[in-house]
Amino acid sequence: MAFIQCSFYSEALGLSTSMSVILPQQTTTQIGMAGNVIATKHPTLYLLHGLSDDHSIWMRRTSIERYASELGIAVVMPSVHRSFYADMANGMKFWTFISEELPAIARSFFPLSEKREDNFVAGLSMGGFGAFKLALNHPEQYAAAASLSGALIAENVFDLSLADAELIYKDRATVKGSNSDLIAVAERLAKSDQLKPLLYQICGTEDFLYEDNKQFRESVETLDLSLKYTEGPGDHSWAFWDEHIQNVLKWLPLKK
Repeated sequence: MAFIQCSFYSEALGLSTSMSVILPQQTTTQIGMAGNVIATKHPTLYLLHGLSDDHSIWMRRTSIERYASELGIAVVMPSVHRSFYADMANGMKFWTFISEELPAIARSFFPLSEKREDNFVAGLSMGGFGAFKLALNHPEQYAAAASLSGALIAENVFDLSLADAELIYKDRATVKGSNSDLIAVAERLAKSDQLKPLLYQICGTEDFLYEDNKQFRESVETLDLSLKYTEGPGDHSWAFWDEHIQNVLKWLPLKK
């Protein structure tokens, strides 16, 4: 695998930002690695970080490079600060950045596939929310999305006593029915004739976001959407996410 960290200027944000990228490499002699390339334009997983982290965290806290090496998949890890993947009420346009600008910029830099069937998104905590937000709002772009310990009920960010909450959403009323209200977005998508992404939701039973995850699962399971759900012993920790990102990679509908 090739690992690249790059900084670039974002028109949506009006400043320079960063992303980490893993690219497939065909290898036969590298010790402990089985590299693979399956296409000239690589299938891509956009892998999103949580509230306290940045574009480097998945590389520092998991073995994502090793896990992805045999699959021939690129992994793009952007930085969105504490934005909850939103065009913030009092801040920058991180939703515009992540949903529109980032894929175009990443494909201009690297040989990444534009095809829906080759594009996936996953994330943890705030990033799990971001992953489902991207796939449910843009099902024409993503074939599958996975949330690990996702903060899936956006309005509950106000219950976390975060100073950021009012910067992101202004108030609870602005969340209801918006593109951040994932249950409302899922309901609209289920009733539409749009393509539906595969969804994979994972949460530990000791996680402080477990009840939010139950609420989302129980709502979405009543809809005409494909949701795989896994729960088990675990809290809001990297040991849990390092284990389960491997299951996500095995689940992705990659072309053989």
